[in-house]
Amino acid sequence: MSGNPYTLINFLDHILKIDENGEFIPKRDEQGHIIINRITGRPELEAEQEGTRLNARNMNHLDFWLFKAHERLEQQANEMLRIKIQLELEGKAPGNSGTFADTFDGEPNKLVRETARTILTAPRSAGTTVLNVDQTDGIKPFTIVTIYDGTNSEDTMITDVTASTVTVQPLVNDYVKGAVVARSNAEIKDGRMGNGAWGTYSIGLVEVI
Repeated sequence: MSGNPYTLINFLDHILKIDENGEFIPKRDEQGHIIINRITGRPELEAEQEGTRLNARNMNHLDFWLFKAHERLEQQANEMLRIKIQLELEGKAPGNSGTFADTFDGEPNKLVRETARTILTAPRSAGTTVLNVDQTDGIKPFTIVTIYDGTNSEDTMITDVTASTVTVQPLVNDYVKGAVVARSNAEIKDGRMGNGAWGTYSIGLVEVI
């Protein structure tokens, strides 16, 4: 709207003249005859100040700018809604970078499920920061992961990654060997999203005689 500025009409009141007796003064032509309004049949009156005319030009001017103001308010409302959704997602799903958000500007982001995951190769107790894992493909620093086993679960920030370890913020809970470290702990089964399973290890005993 800055390229097409609004022009003020500066409306004026129509103020009629009155004589010393407080009576309105009729308009007269050059011959001194009172001018009669052809539509109303009543005398035209002298004006102290001519008021702004109520005509199509003035009303269309107002109509146009009311529409432009409404259009701008709609745009701002959509922009604010987009910001609110991104802030809400950042609060409820830290590190998602707005990948779940519909931007409401005609270019919605697609929902992408993060599938990177790895398994603890050794148990870890609360307070631990370095996790030994079986592999680190797709695991990146400064992203949020969920750690879970059959008992506990928590979200934490990754701070460093090597070929066989993932460094995170101090754990709140204890985790057994086989616990999962994943960007998403959800699994898609039969077209539905459900809780992901966690890994287990089987131990076999062989008696030697």
